[in-house]
Amino acid sequence: MASDFRLKEQLPELTDQIVATYTKVGAIHHLGHCALPNYDVIISCIDDLKDILFPGYRRREGLHIGNVTYHVGDLIDGLHDKLTTQIARALRQDDRVTGRKSEDCDYEAKGQAMAIAFLHRIPELRTILATDARAAFDGDPACRSIDEVVFCYPGLEAITSHRIAHELRRLGVPFIPRMMSEWAHKQTGIDIHPGATIGESFFIDHGTGVVIGETCEIGHHVKIYQGVTLGALSFATDGDGNLVRGHKRHPTIEDYVVIYANATILGGKTVVGHHSVIGSSVWLTHSVVPHTTVTMEKPKLRIRAEIPDELKPELNYQI
Repeated sequence: MASDFRLKEQLPELTDQIVATYTKVGAIHHLGHCALPNYDVIISCIDDLKDILFPGYRRREGLHIGNVTYHVGDLIDGLHDKLTTQIARALRQDDRVTGRKSEDCDYEAKGQAMAIAFLHRIPELRTILATDARAAFDGDPACRSIDEVVFCYPGLEAITSHRIAHELRRLGVPFIPRMMSEWAHKQTGIDIHPGATIGESFFIDHGTGVVIGETCEIGHHVKIYQGVTLGALSFATDGDGNLVRGHKRHPTIEDYVVIYANATILGGKTVVGHHSVIGSSVWLTHSVVPHTTVTMEKPKLRIRAEIPDELKPELNYQI
């Protein structure tokens, strides 16, 4: 049946009703204000940075030591311009929402200074990401090469985006680090707040469902599996019932710790000592000393189906 075009006569009135809500419900629109950071441009910056951090693996083929300088120089030049503009927008918006907006502030100059400072950190980022890629290869017997890690592993994808976002956050860039981390969350299923501090040689195996909170501190050579949560035990509030922000809410994980699937570790005062192992499905809200193994008591299986005798030995498995 053909559409009834007479019903479209309702649309102008419906449009007026929708627009009227922009005045009544003002918290979730951005009308009449300065330009915000552009989401698509921010994601293009991540792609450009990954092309620099892992040259030859991504968009540009045929790179070699003779032409890579031109390629990287072109990307750096573009990143300077894009980051300068986007950081300036983020700074202006942050001052607006916090009431600090000043007509005398040169946001473009501040954005450029932050962009340059960030670009200077790329060599250090490459160095630490090399340790992450090696940790993935060394920690997974199913992996055949570093190339496979770079091409295929969501854990490396997530930690790469995190290390980029974390450096921007350290420089005081608002909004953009969180935009980057949430994009990586959507792509990989791994949620790492850009405020989290993570040491070198970090490996997330499988990855889906991992959550790492803002004030979490993770040491060197830490390995975690899918479904691990490093979260807050509770949220403190002030006398008016508002959340208290800016204090440590998430655990500290020291060097050479392994945390198995679906473990939950909570609390800003919780410290997992170095060389410890946290078993699957553990719920931990207090500190453990170094060289500690924490596991759940082994559950019992109750099987009600009639199982042939020759298959029963196969049911005696361990995880």
